[in-house]
Amino acid sequence: MGVRHHVALGDPQAPFATVLEVLDRARLLGDRGLLRDDVHLTSIGDHFDWGPVSERERATADAVALLSWFAAHPPERLTLLLGNHDLARVGELAHFADDEAFFAARARADAIYRRGNVDLAAQTAFLETYPFLPDVECVARDFSGFATEQRRLVEELLRTRRFRLAAHHQGLLLVHAGLTVDDLNAVGAPTDSAQGAADALNAFLDERVEAWTGGALDLRPLHQPGSAKTRWGRGALFHRPADPTLADADDLEGPPRRRYDPRRLPPGFTQVVGHIRDKKCRELMPAWSEPTAAGDGPLRSLSVEGDRVRYVAGVAADARLIFIDGGLLHTSAERYQLLDLDARAPHQSTRVTRGE
Repeated sequence: MGVRHHVALGDPQAPFATVLEVLDRARLLGDRGLLRDDVHLTSIGDHFDWGPVSERERATADAVALLSWFAAHPPERLTLLLGNHDLARVGELAHFADDEAFFAARARADAIYRRGNVDLAAQTAFLETYPFLPDVECVARDFSGFATEQRRLVEELLRTRRFRLAAHHQGLLLVHAGLTVDDLNAVGAPTDSAQGAADALNAFLDERVEAWTGGALDLRPLHQPGSAKTRWGRGALFHRPADPTLADADDLEGPPRRRYDPRRLPPGFTQVVGHIRDKKCRELMPAWSEPTAAGDGPLRSLSVEGDRVRYVAGVAADARLIFIDGGLLHTSAERYQLLDLDARAPHQSTRVTRGE
């Protein structure tokens, strides 16, 4: 039986059981504990780091189990895209020799971070010891579910070309956080073809992985990991669309950037992205957002017509971006929507009512 259904899953930062529940409710699982033979699934990236401090041990182990389960499928059945949390395992976190070294840094960061009430003097001293990190928050919160087993798995999936920067399907470009014309130009990728862009991005990744002999994987100018010198990471796996009149000027500089004007998105194809939930979209683009919030779970869209930008719930016919990060950890499996790539619509086995 050949593949007949192509489906995309938003950032799977949630318990392994929750991801399986979403896939099961969508009737995508077969009898052998894997995807059905007629299904191709694309995971949009970010397979690590979720939940509170009390869930760290579970989150660390579950991420390895989930990513390993995904990788057990052949490439023609499942595509794995890189997210910033995936890349951090061979980026900001590449310099920790073993788990004990990371756990010592995390314990120190926890004491300094204090749930966001940061001791700035202590953070300065911390960064003198760990200059390859941007701040204590990234260890205490953002990348806190790290273990070196994850790094080994990510490296293996990079070297075997299972992790990809991009995928395409019927004129759609699938990437973790979206790509502007400037990002594509920076790596010599075409701006008028989803397939051409995906092929060029993956060729760029493969070239860099082949040249990688240790330390952090270098994906400049497309991606810049965070550090004490550069602060938070920037680029095509980190950045988010924003109203430039409200964004910090430094965040807009680049590429690589922290924020980008969505009017710089290539007009020739639609992109499917994760990385950003409904609440954050509304914070960054309040004047462009429809009054009724979608909340976590449903798909969302951003359309661009000239200088006019519109952010709405659902999949708009003229969408420049389709957002599929529905905050899986923060909503129910019943409410969480997958994207049917063939129909460019919510997968039909997933039904939600706005305002629930």
